[in-house]
Amino acid sequence: MSADKSGSIAFVLINVETGTETQVIRELRKIPGLTEVDFVYGVYDVLVKVEAATQQEVKEIITTRIRRMKDVRTTLTMMVVPTT
Repeated sequence: MSADKSGSIAFVLINVETGTETQVIRELRKIPGLTEVDFVYGVYDVLVKVEAATQQEVKEIITTRIRRMKDVRTTLTMMVVPTT
């Protein structure tokens, strides 16, 4: 899916409680709309790609599913902008 008329995409960097990375990744992989879930090194611990039909659906996945997870500390969302 590209970020145009066919849907919306966002990349979300997630910082989790130390030692919970594997469990958080396992739970994230169960969420519909997350097409990629990866462990990363650096300031953030996990990178996810969210794909949905609308920006509102992307927002709902991030705010109601990802950010409310028990061991998620912070998130940084980057919405993909359609280009021509």
